[in-house]
Amino acid sequence: MKNIRGKIIAATFILMLSVPFGAQSQWKYLPERQAVPPHPRILLKAGEEQALKNNIAADPTWAAVHQLVINEADRMLGLPELKREQIGRRLLSVSREAIRRLFYLSYACRMTDSEAYVRKAEREMLAIASFTDWNPSHFLDVAEMTMALSIGYDWLYAKLSEPTRQRVALAIFTKGIDPSMNNKNAWYKTATHNWNQVCNAGIAFGAIALMDNMPELSNSIIDAALESIQLPMKDYEPDGAYPEGFGYWDYGTSFNVMFLSAVEKLYGTDFILGKNPSFLKTGEYRLNMAGPGYKSFNYSDNGLNGGLNAAMFWFASKTKNPTLLWTEKHYLSKEIRTTDRLLPAILLWGSHIRISEVQPPENLIWTGTGVTPVALMRTSWTQPGAIYVGFKGGTASSNHAHMDAGSFVMDADGVRWASDFGMQDYNSLETKGVDLWNRSQSSDRWRVFRYNNMAHNTLTVNNALHDVQGFASLISTSGQVGFISAVAEMTPVYKGQLAAAKRGVAILDGQYVAVKDEIRTQGGQETVVRWTMLTTATVKISGRNSFELRQDGKRLKLEVAEPAKVSLKTWSTVSPNDFDAENPGTSLIGFEVSLPPSTEATLLVKLIPQSAKRTSGAVPPLSQWPK
Repeated sequence: MKNIRGKIIAATFILMLSVPFGAQSQWKYLPERQAVPPHPRILLKAGEEQALKNNIAADPTWAAVHQLVINEADRMLGLPELKREQIGRRLLSVSREAIRRLFYLSYACRMTDSEAYVRKAEREMLAIASFTDWNPSHFLDVAEMTMALSIGYDWLYAKLSEPTRQRVALAIFTKGIDPSMNNKNAWYKTATHNWNQVCNAGIAFGAIALMDNMPELSNSIIDAALESIQLPMKDYEPDGAYPEGFGYWDYGTSFNVMFLSAVEKLYGTDFILGKNPSFLKTGEYRLNMAGPGYKSFNYSDNGLNGGLNAAMFWFASKTKNPTLLWTEKHYLSKEIRTTDRLLPAILLWGSHIRISEVQPPENLIWTGTGVTPVALMRTSWTQPGAIYVGFKGGTASSNHAHMDAGSFVMDADGVRWASDFGMQDYNSLETKGVDLWNRSQSSDRWRVFRYNNMAHNTLTVNNALHDVQGFASLISTSGQVGFISAVAEMTPVYKGQLAAAKRGVAILDGQYVAVKDEIRTQGGQETVVRWTMLTTATVKISGRNSFELRQDGKRLKLEVAEPAKVSLKTWSTVSPNDFDAENPGTSLIGFEVSLPPSTEATLLVKLIPQSAKRTSGAVPPLSQWPK
């Protein structure tokens, strides 16, 4: 049988002749030639296990996480090997499970030296290596599968048989690295969103794993990734807000951190992090995106529930700010989900931090501008019944965005009162022929019930869609005691619909939330403005201008303070479209108001929790809100 490693070297040589990546002298970031470190060299070098063991032995929190990973690795020993089972256009669920299994098993082997983990990991890697391909038409699948095999190959290298090494190395090269050189697949290199972060990370892991086979090509891949990944990192500017929201932060940012951590472990520096200090601020964004009940501000294509995130431990370590782990401390005290494929990384990045000593943050408002501006406000970090408001601007034209500029969520008394639907499963829409990824004004995307402005906590004018290119910016924010607030310039979102529009959201006196809109209608015709809020509460109209909401034994009053005459309404969340998901247990509530041409009008809504004691104060014009 021909030596497969020789095939890799030969294929690499041919590839180097045909692909125009630069010679070493043209590398932009990497240092002069250096010896290739021995395996393992990804994230955790040989001999570094002992420091981990010492930290685990010194802290019961880390001992519990470590044991959880070991227990799950034990459970994996009895699972059948992965198969190439594609769902719609994606193999991604298999790729993600591949990372989970190989990361857990490899960690367990390095920390216990048990052969059982090696043999199971070996069988998994050989099964994956035998797949016909890793689905390059949806390149995230390839990237995550490449990362999975690279961790297993590198961490278990000394314990794998030579035939296994050869087959796995060949698979990493031919099914991971080689397809990344094809321009049809390599579009991610110029993307500014999570695809860039995930794909560059996955392929770079492959390059590091095979570096002793192909040092020049590996260094060129890593150098190019260091250049490419700065595109999505730029979208964290200037404050660290992540354009794609909470769940995609977990995805894109986590893989970005995996990449930076691996590069730094290999070379002693990541070369580029210092060029973007905004990236280091993004831990604050993720920290503040969860409310007192640990439900996220789930705007755009995101889910509601948060959970432990390994990248937060990297940010806490890098910034020497353990306060970033305040919500992670909560998650560590609960049942930890072993479905998290990157869970072992927490032990690499955070085990030197004493979780018992983590203190709550001090600031009650965090704001970020950039691609998707957000203001995240609360009355307390330690009271479960605290008021929390997430308020956003931005544009429907950004990746994964909805028509939700001006939307907000609101928690009080331990209940989420103002909600967001978040995402719908992509495959459920794609299989019905919905042109989901086209974000033009007339796209199918805006026919999806959960995605357009009518189903979000914002204004709709004359029953029309928001302008897809319109951008709502934050023009003022304040953390003033008794008047925590933010104001957004909304006019561009209503291009051709309103002459002017601003929206402000405030927590007043620590008691209640005010949502204030100041608008000016266009000339020529009457304008109908619809104010909408989504809720999971039971709703009834309780007065001429008010609703009563009940949920979990608590109450909230929604009072329309201005204008005096409105038509209170509820709207069904049942869609006539066969492609829309069901939305049980939800209501859209609010009001409509008809306004004459060329008229200035103010809409003021108060959200008053059952626990509120002072709610009668005047709410000044937006121009007088503190800055």
